[in-house]
Amino acid sequence: MPAAAVAGARGGERPSSLFWRWLRLYLEFGRVGFVNALAYRLRYVTGIVTYFIYISVYYFIWKAIYEHSTSIEGFDFSHLLTYIGVGWIIRSFYFNNIDQELAYQVMEGRLAMDLIKPVNIQLMYVARAAGESIFRLVLLTAPTALVLFLVYPLRPPASVRHGGAFLVSVLLSFLIVAAINFVVGTFALRLQSILGLMRAKFFLLELLSGLLLPISFFPQVFQKIFALLPFEYISYVPMLIYLGKLDDSGLARAIALQFFWVAVLLAIGNALWSWSSRKVTIQGG
Repeated sequence: MPAAAVAGARGGERPSSLFWRWLRLYLEFGRVGFVNALAYRLRYVTGIVTYFIYISVYYFIWKAIYEHSTSIEGFDFSHLLTYIGVGWIIRSFYFNNIDQELAYQVMEGRLAMDLIKPVNIQLMYVARAAGESIFRLVLLTAPTALVLFLVYPLRPPASVRHGGAFLVSVLLSFLIVAAINFVVGTFALRLQSILGLMRAKFFLLELLSGLLLPISFFPQVFQKIFALLPFEYISYVPMLIYLGKLDDSGLARAIALQFFWVAVLLAIGNALWSWSSRKVTIQGG
């Protein structure tokens, strides 16, 4: 808890006042992340083109595959095209670089400024990433969705109920990715350089999350293993919700498990930060 909040608590300040003070603090970090993203506006313009190229390549690959089959593992061509298209759209929202930011803070000797702040470091980085994601939502996610829905026959959500659950699921996907990236980033405090680890995480996350290929396309043994990990709750599960492949009980269970993984990963991140920050070697400092 921030020092100001602690002082307020000692002075008899009401819990509700403490909560709003705490909330305003992290909303300010979110605003900083939003403002920082303004410096990279051109990146998001090129990002729209990049995402469109990705989907176009997948479109022609899967169109050729489906010439010999009407359905694969319960996905017809329309379902799979929507799965891939909307999957990349939400990826443009939940993607963040918390691990990269932490790594550069360590390598450039700037992490000491974070260490002296009377805040929860993990929540600070998540709040900044949330600000950046809100910026991308306006400048990248929404324009990309508009272009893809105009060019390709992507399906809308299966129902209003599934659409609402999908939005909640995507927000939880962001928190899962942010928590995973923070966990990876904490290793920079001990290892100094984690560029190789980040590169491996990047490719594994796209594969294991179901972004590149639905998890149901994998052999049963892999599906059972993936079900015990948090990764499929990043892309695969939100897309199952969007396409209406989960009934009401399935929806509730999927959202509950996403909340579970958010809590577990945030707890792991806090524990790793506490362990790693006990002995910090900062390059350049």
